[in-house]
Amino acid sequence: MKKARYNRISSSNQKLERQLVRNHPDEIIFNDTISGAIAFNERPKGKELIEGIQLGKIDFVSVAAVDRLGRNLYDVLTTLEYFTANNVILRVDNLGLESMVDGKPNPVFKLIISVLGNVAEMERTNLRERQLEGIAIAKAKGAYKGRERGTSMSKEDFLTKHKHVVKEVISHPELSIRKLAKITGVSVGTVQNVKKTMVK
Repeated sequence: MKKARYNRISSSNQKLERQLVRNHPDEIIFNDTISGAIAFNERPKGKELIEGIQLGKIDFVSVAAVDRLGRNLYDVLTTLEYFTANNVILRVDNLGLESMVDGKPNPVFKLIISVLGNVAEMERTNLRERQLEGIAIAKAKGAYKGRERGTSMSKEDFLTKHKHVVKEVISHPELSIRKLAKITGVSVGTVQNVKKTMVK
């Protein structure tokens, strides 16, 4: 088995030691210093790990916790599906579980990952709601200037805002953009932007 370990910290003032406790000498180490909001396949070391899988150099990946892969459920599940499609086993240390058992996807693993991912998304949504409440209070006091002209919403925030659209796009890839817009109650342009953002 060709093993790798993926570690991630958000900033350089954080430490990797806690994630390296279970490190084994035969593992290839990939350490990223980057926000969990960035998609796994867009991170420098995430890209290197994927390249190693494509070259047949890696078939087993360990992480300390699922949030090392990402803080967005869609991104985490997309990464997990990529690993499974390439017969790569993912082990999450703090769960003591592996994504595949006897060469088949482990349904318990995916269920737990989904639950944890949903909890993480709920926490992020609650944080966003608190931020909006703070902005509303600041506006009422005349202390909020708003977003500067020329700046835009982050990819993760955009997909979170339209997560019901993301869900329908994933569940019904055969539907036209116009039909998806009708089902989700948003404009055709919004559905187009969601689809474009999902593949970036």
